[in-house]
Amino acid sequence: MIVLEAPSPSDTRRIGRALAGLVQPGDIILLSGALGAGKTVLAAGIGEGIGVAEPLTSPSFVLARHYRDGFMPLLHADVYRIGSSGEFEDLDLIEAARDGVLLIEWGDVVAGRLPDTCLSVEIEGTGDEARTIRLCPSEPWTGRRLEPAMREVAQGGRG
Repeated sequence: MIVLEAPSPSDTRRIGRALAGLVQPGDIILLSGALGAGKTVLAAGIGEGIGVAEPLTSPSFVLARHYRDGFMPLLHADVYRIGSSGEFEDLDLIEAARDGVLLIEWGDVVAGRLPDTCLSVEIEGTGDEARTIRLCPSEPWTGRRLEPAMREVAQGGRG
C-alpha cells in the first residue's frame, strides 16, 4: 500500500495526473471514500493526464461518461446509485472500456464483481481537511513504478 497526503484539491488532482502516466488500456481504477472526499477531483486529474480536453464531472446521475479525446479512451462511472449486482452487470463497463481506462467511483461497492487486477484508491477526509490517499495496487500495477512515481508527487514533483 502507498499512502499519500493531499493537503489541497490541487494536490489530489496532481496525484491523478501522475497516475495517468502509468495507465494502460484495460486498466480499472476503483475510487472509494465518503461523499466529498475528492473521488471526482482525482478522476479529473487522471482525465487531464490522459489528455481529455473537457472537464470531468461526476457521472452520478448518468452513471457513466465516455471521454474519447485523450491518448486513450476514458470511461468514468459512478455506481453510488446502482441497486443490484445485476444492474451493475447490465452496464457492461469492463467491455465498454477495454481499449481504455475505467474509473469507478464508489468502486468498493462492486469490487467483488471485478477482476482482481484493479488499482484501489481509498480517499479519506472531507470538507477543508487534507486528504489521505491510499493506493492498493494489484499485480499488474506492481511492475509499473507506481511507488517511485507517487514518491516524486509527494515530494512536490510535477507528476
